[in-house]
This record gives sequence, structure tokens and C-alpha cells, in this order.
Amino acid sequence: MASFSHTPSISITSPSRTSSDKSSTLPSALTPASIRASIVQRRPSIYDRNLNRRAPELAFSSFAFLFSEMVQYSQKNVTGIQELEAKLSQYGYHIGQRVLELSVVRDIKNAKRETRVLGLLQFINTVIWRAIFGKPADALEKSKDNEDEYMIIDNDPIVNKFISVPKEMSSLNCAAFQAGIVEAVMDGCQFPARVTAHSVPADMFPLKTVFLVKLDPIVLEREKYMR
Repeated sequence: MASFSHTPSISITSPSRTSSDKSSTLPSALTPASIRASIVQRRPSIYDRNLNRRAPELAFSSFAFLFSEMVQYSQKNVTGIQELEAKLSQYGYHIGQRVLELSVVRDIKNAKRETRVLGLLQFINTVIWRAIFGKPADALEKSKDNEDEYMIIDNDPIVNKFISVPKEMSSLNCAAFQAGIVEAVMDGCQFPARVTAHSVPADMFPLKTVFLVKLDPIVLEREKYMR
């Protein structure tokens, strides 16, 4: 784990007092408590920030630290691997809801409601993936065996780069966090689906993960009606 250095704190020094003002005192209305209160009131709230302003990219070391802490915290409150993956998926679901709202607000002029499954999956595969992970997903495929299944492929999931999984938990895939994000976007756009993460290691991509999107039957019925 990369080491972190503390941000130097900003100290405020009071102006030096001359001999002529040694006996002077602050008016009662300008006590230290009232000054601090006025500063807090003038400080802009997070709700006043411009949503269109992109925040600087987060360092991998910072993300690795935060995500590993989240995994360790979740592990203390579960009894098995499936329950741990479900917990990570829930965390991702909350992130996905907010990312969807933010993506629509930032591109409100060009935003349109996706009415077809393929269009929404392409939106997730490119816009959503890039907004969170800095790059689009590597592939989007439709299942040849099941009409209600699609697959989003990430050859090198960022969430798995910094996780060392013990042998007794070899079936654990922390990319369940990303699966929760996809599921939230699908639900938010009125395309209910169940999304799960599956490890499919390859020679060139040992961390390769397939996100299986299994659509709700109501989505398929709507697709047939719109043809």
C-alpha cells in the first residue's frame, strides 16, 4: 500500500499589536465565537458547487485505500462469500444511483431517455464506465443461449487490482461493487435487471471479469412490443 503524507494544516496568525492598542479590546459583537460563526456561514455549502465542474481524478493509492477499507469493514459483518459480494453490490448500487443523476445533469442538453436495452447498455458501457473508472468497458456482448442476458466485459477491473484474496476465499470477486453500479443504472432507467460479476481469467488478462446482465421478463415484453 502506498504511503500517504498529511496535508499541512493552515495556521492563522493574529496581526501584531502595537503599544498604542495594547489596552484596546474587541467589541462584544466581535468575539472569537462570533467571528468563527460568521466564517462558517459564509463558507459555501457542497450544494452550492457547480455540478458541471469535473473534480480532479482520484489517485489510485487513495482509491485503493478507501476500497480496501470498505471490503474489510464489510467482511466483519457477513458470514460468507455470497453475503460479502451482496454487501459490496449494495454499496455499488448507491454509487450508481448518484452517478446516473449526475451524468444526466451534466449533459442535460443532449440527454435523452433510452427506450431500448442495447442503447442503455452502450450508455453504461461508455459514458458511465468512463465517468467512474476513466475508460470505457472493453466489450459488450449478447448471450447466444439466452435472450434475456447481456455481458459487459472488463479485462482489468480497477477494484480487483488492489485486493489480495486468500485461497480459502478464491471464489470472491470484489467487482460485485461494479455490478451494483450497473444494476442501479438499469433500475433507474426503468430496465430492471439482476447484475452479477464473474471471474473469467485469461492468459493476458488474469483479472478479466464478465458482468452478466439478466433482464427482467417485463423488459423483454416491452422490447417485443416496440419492434
